[in-house]
This record gives sequence, C-alpha cells and structure tokens, in this order.
Amino acid sequence: MLNIRIERTANPRKKPEPGAPLGFGKIFTDHMFVMNYTEGQGWHDARIVPYQKIPLEPSAMVFHYGQTMFEGLKAYKGTDGRAYLFRPDMNAKRANASNDRLCIPRIPEEDFVQAVKAVVSVDQEWIPSDPGTSLYVRPFIIATDEFLGVAPSKTYLFIIILSPSGAYYASGLNPVGIWIEDEYVRAVRGGIGFAKTGGNYAASLIAQVKAHDEGFSQVLWLDGVERKYIEEVGAMNIFFKINGKIVTPMLSGSILPGITRNSVITLCRDWGYEVEERRISVDELIEAQKTGALEECFGTGTAAVISPVGKLRYVDDVMVIGDGGIGPVSQKLYDTVTGIQSGAIKDPYGNWHVCVDD
Repeated sequence: MLNIRIERTANPRKKPEPGAPLGFGKIFTDHMFVMNYTEGQGWHDARIVPYQKIPLEPSAMVFHYGQTMFEGLKAYKGTDGRAYLFRPDMNAKRANASNDRLCIPRIPEEDFVQAVKAVVSVDQEWIPSDPGTSLYVRPFIIATDEFLGVAPSKTYLFIIILSPSGAYYASGLNPVGIWIEDEYVRAVRGGIGFAKTGGNYAASLIAQVKAHDEGFSQVLWLDGVERKYIEEVGAMNIFFKINGKIVTPMLSGSILPGITRNSVITLCRDWGYEVEERRISVDELIEAQKTGALEECFGTGTAAVISPVGKLRYVDDVMVIGDGGIGPVSQKLYDTVTGIQSGAIKDPYGNWHVCVDD
C-alpha cells in the first residue's frame, strides 16, 4: 500500500457552475497525484500536490523518444452523493500491458487503483452532477532521464490529473459520421497499436484532419497490412449489428483492448445476443449495408461511452446506417452502462461500480 503525502492547495481554482458547458478535457481540478521512479529504488515518494507545471530538462527522454503511457477513466457522482469509479482494476491491468510493451516499469495494480481513488477523493467536489457529465481521470507516465540516447529511461514520473468534462462529442448521443481511412495506416501487429501511448495518436492526426475537413467526426482505421479489415476508431472500439448478431473486430495486437468494449461484450452476451469477435472486411460491411443486413453501428470508449454511428464513408461510398438515428441496442447499452456508472442501475457484476472511499 502506498503512503501518500497530501499537500492541499492554498489557492483553490474556481469550479464550474452547475449547468455551465464543460467541453472535454479543458478544465482541470485543484490537485494532482505524482510519484517518482528511480532505477534501483523503484516507485517512491507518492504525493498529492496542487495542480502545477512539471519542471523537465529539454533533454528529458520523453521529448525525444516518446516513451510515455497514459490511461483514461472516469469518476461519477453516484445517486447516493458519493464518488464512484467504473472498473478501475481493468485500467490498472491495461496500464501495465502498455508499460510492458514500452519498457516502462510496472505499477502494482493495487497501487494504481489506490492512487486514482486518493486524488479523486481529495477533489471529489469537482465531480459534476449534470446529466452526461463526469470527472475524467488521466493517469500517465513519462520518461525523465536527461539523456539523448535510444534506450529505456532509468527515471519516470507517474502523474494523475483530473478534468470535469461533458460529452466527448459536441453532438452528445446524436449519431456521428465516421470516415474509413483508405490512404494512411495507424498500426500493425507486432507494433504498439494495443498500447495507450502518444505515438499511436500522433500517427492518427493526419487522417483526423482529413475527416474533419470533410465533415466527419472520427476516423475508422483499416489493418496496416492488407488494408481491408476493420480495426478501430481513433477514440473508440467499433461494433456492428449484422443480421441480429453483434460483431466487433477481434483483438489481434494492433487495436486497443477497450474496457467499455469488454463491458459491452459482456452485457450483450448476457442479454442473449450472439457476439462475434472476428475479422470483418470493409467489403463485407459495404455489402451488409446494401442488403439491409447492417442494422446498427456504434463506438465504445471511456470518453464517449457509447457513440451511435449514423453514417460511414469509404472512398466514394457513403453508407447510412438504418435510418441514421440511434439504434435500440446502442440506446440500451448507453442507458445501462451510464446507469451502472452512476448507481442508478444496480451493478449486476458486483465489481464494476467502485466507491472511491471504500
């Protein structure tokens, strides 16, 4: 168990008023968690301090070689007024999977969860209570060695910052348009596509700009080898309802093992749907849309939770999904997941709705 020192701010920030627009990831709370790693000493000096700038040397390795990991989860104000997290143990496991791939020292899962709970507890008054809002939690690790050489760093910082946020998409739960990228690729098997690291997102920016210029919200990536199999959206995993079955790309090492993805698969199977985790080609998708077999499409992720997709674009084809509205499975999943997160719906699994103060 971590011995966390707490230094409270002497200059509290102004909290957003109830009902005020929050955007996503634009406002930050009073405090942050920080912990150091030193080779030979391990992780040490766990502390919660006032939100502040990070002093780093220009030679810090994170700037030059991109050795960094991040996670994302949310804290919610429960129906009982207490602060809750959604499956933080899964974030801890995924963080270490990323750490292993990036040669970053592991953080014990119980320490990761304890750190998240501690900083959220200190700043729990920042958790917004308006519908569709939450406190976004961003844990991350950066390499800090002052050295210009390609090798794993010997020192790191583990930091957690918090941001009261609204809907990830300005459109909220309204269906979004997705651009299926046909020129660039983001990741390949054997690479770092499954890890949450900055380089994956930097690789996606050029296609994201293209998509936005054409009026689409996000990019759906194809595999990096054959360039014909669906992988994931930039900020979400992707699901399709085809002929009554729920279909999603299988985890193959080049896409993120999403926690909301895992939750949706569990719920759908428990509701009696047949769920297929497999390869699905863009040609199969186009054919399914033409024949009416493609009944729904939605993305899943921590930020958006469930994001219905109203249309998909691939080269010259613009595929409208159903009537372009929110499908019944998408709506039920959104209502169920957000209900469990807030406590409005009893957690059917007993470990998804985690109280910060327990």
